[in-house]
Amino acid sequence: MTPNASSASSASPASSAPSRRSFLASTAVAAAAVAGGMPLLAACGGADSGSGGGSSSGKGAKKLLPAYVAGNVVTPDIASKNGSAVGFTGKLDLATLKTSVPKKLGKGGKVSIMSPFWGTPPKADNAYYRAMNDRIGVDVAWQNQDGNTYDQKLGAVLASSDVPDMVVVPGWNMGGKIPSAIIGKFADLGPYLSGDAVKDYPNLAAIPTDAWRRCIFGGRLRGLPMPASYVTNIVPLYRKDIFDKEGYEIPRSADEFMALAKEITNARAKRWACTDMKWTAFNSFGVLSGSEKPLGWNLVDGKLINRIETQEYLEALEWTRKLFAAGVVHPDAELGKSSATDPGPKFAAAEFLIYNQDISQWWSRTAEQATQNPDYKIWGMDIWGHDGGDPALFATQPANIFAFISKKAPESVIRDALAVANVTAAPYGTEEYMLTNYGVEGTHYTVRNGVPTKTTQGNNEVLNAYVMVASPAATIAHPDFPDVAKGQVEWQQRMGAFTKKSAFYGQQITEPTRYTNLSNDFEQLEDDIVRGRKKISDMQQAVADWKSKGGDKLRDWYRKLLDENGSAAG
Repeated sequence: MTPNASSASSASPASSAPSRRSFLASTAVAAAAVAGGMPLLAACGGADSGSGGGSSSGKGAKKLLPAYVAGNVVTPDIASKNGSAVGFTGKLDLATLKTSVPKKLGKGGKVSIMSPFWGTPPKADNAYYRAMNDRIGVDVAWQNQDGNTYDQKLGAVLASSDVPDMVVVPGWNMGGKIPSAIIGKFADLGPYLSGDAVKDYPNLAAIPTDAWRRCIFGGRLRGLPMPASYVTNIVPLYRKDIFDKEGYEIPRSADEFMALAKEITNARAKRWACTDMKWTAFNSFGVLSGSEKPLGWNLVDGKLINRIETQEYLEALEWTRKLFAAGVVHPDAELGKSSATDPGPKFAAAEFLIYNQDISQWWSRTAEQATQNPDYKIWGMDIWGHDGGDPALFATQPANIFAFISKKAPESVIRDALAVANVTAAPYGTEEYMLTNYGVEGTHYTVRNGVPTKTTQGNNEVLNAYVMVASPAATIAHPDFPDVAKGQVEWQQRMGAFTKKSAFYGQQITEPTRYTNLSNDFEQLEDDIVRGRKKISDMQQAVADWKSKGGDKLRDWYRKLLDENGSAAG
């Protein structure tokens, strides 16, 4: 289920050019941290650096992983396929909700949890927290911290001796010394969850194995995951209502997109084809994922190659540059105006008809325009192969937000913390899911025509907190717009059929500290090239510099990891 708070629809990058880091933080709001937010995706930040560096997923990882036991409490309307989320397309009937946790697993203890929070935290003793704690049988005390500055607070807390019982760590906050602090400060959950032990917590047992593999740090199972579809979350979104009216056809190649863009664009009439399409270009031309540093490497003809060394990378930048040069890109994307960071209003005004963004905006844009613009219809284009053939897509990571339990916590606290996670990981269609994501019926939400809607109290209290602890397998459900839910899942299934897993897929890898800043300038250079401020030759020189300044040594480091640990990609 998705947020029905207005803030969900405003999540977007914080610069005119798509910025991976700012995008990740903002989509966390849309995906999990806004009122009623079901994690449609887990934002895909990266574990980029650390003191000594290393991989978490060696050949011995299998024995650390929890046994997978598929849940049978609820059957989705659309099953997962090709890495997609599961989908629910029906209206919500509270009378038919299932119970996935028949008895309280919590023993009444107190568990303190620190987590990022976007918005204004509610008072500690609110009706939502009381209801959740009563359902779990645990007294959770929340230590909510500003999500926008969470990395600073996280670093300070983990450097101290006063670590809360549980700490949520998003992947994009795993820079610097955080990975080594995770190994030093947090408990080995293997005795409680590895193998058949996880069966004491059925909702955790139903979390896909790939998500658990991402929870291995320092050779131990330490995290509780927020699972995600590994299919790219960047969708080329378009105004289907106008396409249908004008007879525009969905492009099937890079050349067709350019021709269509020129046909759409009429600057005098204040209409342009698109915004910055760099992310889609990378997908269309088959560039390795840039969502996390380890995913940028792959084994090609026996040699490890980085995405920035490939011809496809340069071709994608050159094609995007041609879009800007042709004048088909909305000028805001080039000038860095604030409207480029929130494309919603000008997209609704049809100043441009195509933009690429997180899949969650397919729903949020639909919801925000439903009453004021009934003809408006946003839809997702299938990603085209640049040459007109099938696309060659690469998987993102299957989990990117994690909760950890303090190494100092006694067994009773660990068990209570896992009881919390077993409730928050309940699947859609259960009482526990509705309570976690929506609160108490009548107090925090009402249901009309099968659609749950937050009350003012719900929007103020049912925020961010419990959904950050652990989640069910990736799920998409929109009772208000079931056709959108169906469209999203089927899009993932179609794109998943063309998705490959690169060499370090699914692994939690920390690069040595000396390489932390090696790739820092590439995103800015990409944006300068596509806007005509720099040339492709500048990128070629930057890649040569990257290789000599440590890229080749980093390649050797990754190759050693691969030789020692093998690949988790199957």
